[in-house]
Amino acid sequence: MGLGNPGAKYRATRHNAGVWALEILAAELGVEFKLKASMEVLLTEGRIGECEVVLCFPQTFMNESGRVLSPLRRKFGAMDPARLIVIHDELDLPPGVVRVKSGGGLAGHNGLRSIAAHLGGNEFIRVRIGIGHPGDRSKVLNWVLSSPAALEREEIAVGANIAKDAVVSIVKEGVDRSMGEFNGRAV
Repeated sequence: MGLGNPGAKYRATRHNAGVWALEILAAELGVEFKLKASMEVLLTEGRIGECEVVLCFPQTFMNESGRVLSPLRRKFGAMDPARLIVIHDELDLPPGVVRVKSGGGLAGHNGLRSIAAHLGGNEFIRVRIGIGHPGDRSKVLNWVLSSPAALEREEIAVGANIAKDAVVSIVKEGVDRSMGEFNGRAV
């Protein structure tokens, strides 16, 4: 699941870094997203190695990202939270730095809070793409909903590509091995 806000207005914003990575992954897998309006998602299916995967971008706003989990469960059956990979922007990492995390705190991220609320826990996998912090808590909302400058956008785009690699690694090699591989990397 790549987190972001739907619509052209938000496409190039920092908050959509998770969607950027998901789009790169879909292109690499040769699959295209289709709108499933009744489920409120852009959805596609593909294969990573031997595993069948479902890629989705909620068409709710970030704060309601978890709302799509019920219709996804109806379509695909029970969902083991430990197999859910969520790709998202991360204020506490420099632009483009990627970290893999399993479970733990939500770092004030409202999209993650929504997912945890709808799952009934936070034991899902996160692939975090650094977007940097504006330095002042009062500026965070405008920061995440604005487009980065050219150099910073390039750094975040590199991070989105690394995040795509991290997802492939998690699916093929497991989360523990992927944390070891990706959490020590610099951009």
